Amino acid sequence: MEVIKSRKNQLVLHMRKLGTDKAYRGETGLYLCQGEKLLYEAIENRAVINEVLYSGTKPVLPEDTRAYPAAFDILEYVSPFQSAPELVFSCKIPADSALPVSGRAVILEDLQDPGNVGTIMRTAAAFGFGTVIFAGDCADPYNPKTVRASMGACFKTHICRVKTGELSKLRLPIYASALSNESVLLSDVTLPPDFAFAVGNEGHGLSSELLSISEKIIKIPMEPGSESLNAAIAAAVLMWEAYVKTEFSRGK
Repeated sequence: MEVIKSRKNQLVLHMRKLGTDKAYRGETGLYLCQGEKLLYEAIENRAVINEVLYSGTKPVLPEDTRAYPAAFDILEYVSPFQSAPELVFSCKIPADSALPVSGRAVILEDLQDPGNVGTIMRTAAAFGFGTVIFAGDCADPYNPKTVRASMGACFKTHICRVKTGELSKLRLPIYASALSNESVLLSDVTLPPDFAFAVGNEGHGLSSELLSISEKIIKIPMEPGSESLNAAIAAAVLMWEAYVKTEFSRGK
């Protein structure tokens, strides 16, 4: 097969646009990933791989996967990152999940930073939170920066996207992370088997609408003078604490 060397190649233009244009990802139902590690995570989790562009040795792929050799500078051109990948590939965006009725979830309301969102997805997968609910105006879960930060969790996490008002239909009790006069320490809360944590926007936190439907407003103990934690760090502390309280008590 002839090596792709032109930046005007239609597949090259298509793959590049997947990495830069959210609307185009929505239109095509595809998103861009890069790197061999993510490729094998996608294969292991049975993500639907659409096309692969690779430089050098062809990777081991499921039968009938379309793969095309490309010059290294073409991969640099397609990639939205400064670090040059050995391959890029597109995956089909799965259908959004419905609001969960059981299990554990984490709600992200208006989180803007793709790195934070991807990190939270990665942490959720590690600590048994099977669903990430995107409420309001969040970063795209299929933004390349989100995908990279998730370290493969994007292929195994149930993603649900709703307006904040729709969370009133959620059948899981919500424990909202916020500093207020009503906040109680997370360590003092007895968590039920099934519930959702909520983490808000990096700047203004959770909305009053979400707080009003929460079971409890919780806070993480910190040293005096500390105002807040990064959203991804706060979410990690919450999920780890819940994991320790429940899973360790079961002998894991």
